[in-house]
Amino acid sequence: MLNKLIERYCQFLNVTIAAAMAVMVVLVFGNVVMRYGFNSGIAISEEISRWLFVWITFLGAIVAIKENAHLGTDMLVSRLPVLGKKVCLVLGHLLMLFITWLFFDGSLQQAKINWDVEAPVSGLSVAIFYASGVFFSVCAALLLLLQMVRALSGQLSEAELVMVKESEEQAELEALQAELARENAHSHSPLGDKPLPHAGK
Repeated sequence: MLNKLIERYCQFLNVTIAAAMAVMVVLVFGNVVMRYGFNSGIAISEEISRWLFVWITFLGAIVAIKENAHLGTDMLVSRLPVLGKKVCLVLGHLLMLFITWLFFDGSLQQAKINWDVEAPVSGLSVAIFYASGVFFSVCAALLLLLQMVRALSGQLSEAELVMVKESEEQAELEALQAELARENAHSHSPLGDKPLPHAGK
C-alpha cells in the first residue's frame, strides 16, 4: 500500500515537472518572439522561468532518490557480502540524512528571512524560491528513512542493496571489456578458427 502511494506521488511529481517545463517553454519562447518581432516582452518571464527551473531541479531529485537514479560506483560495494552491503547502505543513508537536515535547516532559514521580501517583477514572496529546498529535504528524508527501514528489516534483495547506477560511459566501457574478453577467449579456444571436419565425401 505504501509503495503504491509513493509510486503515485512520484507520478504526480513527474506530471508537475512536465507542466512546469511547458510553462517555461511558453514564457521563454514567447518572450523571444515578442522582443524580436514586436519590440516588447513579457516582464515576468525571466523571473518565473528561473524559479520554475529551480523547482523542477528539486522535484526531479526527489524522483531520482525514489528510483535510485543517482550516479555512483559499485566497484567495492558489489563485491561485499550481504551484511557488508547493508552496513554500507545504512552508513550512506545516515550521511545523506545528515546532509538533508543541513539543507533543510538552511533553506528554512532563508525562507523565513525572505518571507516579507517581494520579487522585483512579480511581487511574489522570495520565500517561494527557497521553499523548494524545504520541500525537497522533507520528501528526500522520508524516502531515505523508508529505504533504510526496508534494508534493516530484510525487505530488500541483495541487488537492491547496491543503490547506485554507473554512468553511461562506465557501462559502455564495461560492455566493451566484456566483449573483448569473449573474443579473446574464443581466439584461444582449442578449436580456434580451424574448420570443422566434414562428415564424409
